[in-house]
Amino acid sequence: MAETQTTILVAPTMNCAVCPITVRKALEKVEGVEHVSTEFESRTITVMFDDAKTSISTLTKTTANAGYPSKVKGDSTNEQ
Repeated sequence: MAETQTTILVAPTMNCAVCPITVRKALEKVEGVEHVSTEFESRTITVMFDDAKTSISTLTKTTANAGYPSKVKGDSTNEQ
């Protein structure tokens, strides 16, 4: 059964005011993404998505393809 999931991604290379817009537009094109919000100051991306249609892996690949590699906030491999 599909459920709406929310994840917070960190994209350290979002370093200009246009970067979050680029990331948001790329993620909004992913099937299953229901809502995207970006925070330039904290370089975070909050994504609500249908886990039956997409995955966190797809979301991070999408941000990387847009030029902004990201990881799940709090991931132990994420440099803080």
